[in-house]
Amino acid sequence: MSLLFEPLTLRGVTAHNRIWLPPMCQYSATDGVVGDWHLIHLGARAAGGFGLIVAEATAVVPEGRITPQDAGLWNDEQAEAWSWVTDAVHGRGAAIGVQLGHAGRKASTWRPFGEGTGSVPSAQGGWQTVAPSPDAFPGLAAPVALSDEQVAAIPAAFAAATRRARLAGFDFVEIHAAHGYLLHQFLSPLSNHRTDRWGGSPANRARLLFAVVDEVRAALPEDAPLVVRISATDWTDGGLTFEDTGAVAAGLRERGVDLIDVSTGGNVPATLPLGPGYQVPAARAIREASGLPVTAVGLIATPADAERVLAEGSADAVMIGRAALRDPSWPLRAAHELGVELATVKHEGDDARILPGQPTGWPAQYLRGAWG
Repeated sequence: MSLLFEPLTLRGVTAHNRIWLPPMCQYSATDGVVGDWHLIHLGARAAGGFGLIVAEATAVVPEGRITPQDAGLWNDEQAEAWSWVTDAVHGRGAAIGVQLGHAGRKASTWRPFGEGTGSVPSAQGGWQTVAPSPDAFPGLAAPVALSDEQVAAIPAAFAAATRRARLAGFDFVEIHAAHGYLLHQFLSPLSNHRTDRWGGSPANRARLLFAVVDEVRAALPEDAPLVVRISATDWTDGGLTFEDTGAVAAGLRERGVDLIDVSTGGNVPATLPLGPGYQVPAARAIREASGLPVTAVGLIATPADAERVLAEGSADAVMIGRAALRDPSWPLRAAHELGVELATVKHEGDDARILPGQPTGWPAQYLRGAWG
């Protein structure tokens, strides 16, 4: 038996396997409204066998977008557009959630399609960015420090986006507190130099994240999971360490978080030890510190490597990112390579057929790929 193809249940949501699609920005929305590209992109991965999908970083306010082409959930039109995507994903038996975020000082940037670099000028659709402190991310425009009142208003924006996410059909939400975006900026002493209740001590630096979690958990029904993505280390002296983020993760568990999506870095330029599975030790550290289920991500490309992550107890599910961009049917290929006969397929000699039941295995249209 393959651990990758065992189901995993979080509250009232069950993923039919442990091969999950992480949030990957497509930079293809118009005024925060997603369209055909998102339907095709995420629908293809659901048809390709991913048991759970996390839709890309979706801004809770307009100024929280990474680029002007980011998805949003600050109005009802955006929620209605997302509902087409969630319907398509559910139609293939996969669970789907959305990553809610605010980019802070890393907002108002050009999308990475060769249109420009650095910050987008206001004359070309950009805006003034905000952050815990008025320190710029290298290469980007300087942000304005948020006032106490502005910081205190942020959790309500996440809660409002959460309610729209539920109307759009998302099964759960993930709060983005990683990769150098606003909540990570508050957590890290490298970017948070405040001396008020939102800065200084580790408890003060975690205050905003915990407030966001409390508001979002209250906006979700009891059976809907809540996930938080964190960067377990800043990879830089004086920055966040596994010990720091392990303590934060333990606090998240106390507040009703159901899973930690573990990544690393992004808050300041740093040298990362890139290689297959380079972030897996971070996932294991957070799993041990928090007692919560975790996902591992980071250049996990082969089915054997993914299986190993679960078998060694480093994570409870794997996020397949770049490999999924190359191969939308990565989970189906993994089943084929590992010799896993999915529950909805029955082999009969040199042939195969679809069994009745939920569409959590091979699509009938792709069945010829299940054998041979």
